[in-house]
Amino acid sequence: MIRDGREHLVRTREQLAQDMGMPMGTFRNKRPYAAEGFPAPISSEGARVLLWDGEQTAAYFAGSPVPDLPAAGAGGDLLDRQEAAAVLNVAPRSWDSYKSDPRLEPHVRLVCGVEHWPRSVVQAFRDQRPGKQAATGRPKGRPDAVPRAELHARVGALLDADPAVTIASVCAALGTSTATAQRALARLRSERIALLLGAQPFLTADQAADRLGYPAAARGRTRSSASTTDSTGRESRG
Repeated sequence: MIRDGREHLVRTREQLAQDMGMPMGTFRNKRPYAAEGFPAPISSEGARVLLWDGEQTAAYFAGSPVPDLPAAGAGGDLLDRQEAAAVLNVAPRSWDSYKSDPRLEPHVRLVCGVEHWPRSVVQAFRDQRPGKQAATGRPKGRPDAVPRAELHARVGALLDADPAVTIASVCAALGTSTATAQRALARLRSERIALLLGAQPFLTADQAADRLGYPAAARGRTRSSASTTDSTGRESRG
């Protein structure tokens, strides 16, 4: 993570190569950042783009003691994808479906090409998810946050990211009512089961649901509609 107030100090591999006066090809081959004593990256473990704190790397290059980073935990800390997902206790691919939520999207910060979100924003989103004060989803009487014309695509994206996504998660991510989320999930799962049955007619509806990764609890709501739709998603009269 990028500690609060240190965004301007962030360095990439390319910038470190320049700091060392080393061609990028040589830098990639020698990987000087793997040497003992070199400051650890501030990006999360497994991140595709490695980032460092420039104050630490400058001290290392100067042969001076590498200063410690400020303690983590400030609301202004910037979290990358993996770190934000960890705050919510979800997989990073689930975070990918949440980040377009209007409570998160305006706060994204692109640092050296990597998306980050302030810790305070991620924590506020976490605390508003079902199970907290927003346990019932959309407040009664308030319209759904996502226009009906966009709902199919938005719920489809959540389902692509996590085939076992729950009704509560859809409510949290999109600000819909429980009934709206339930109908949209059931319809999409039914359509996808029907498409798979059309392509592989030897399967049963339950087998198709298994292959698509749909949880057993969701099948009762999708099995009947899936069995009455053809591969185009239209109702079958046969």
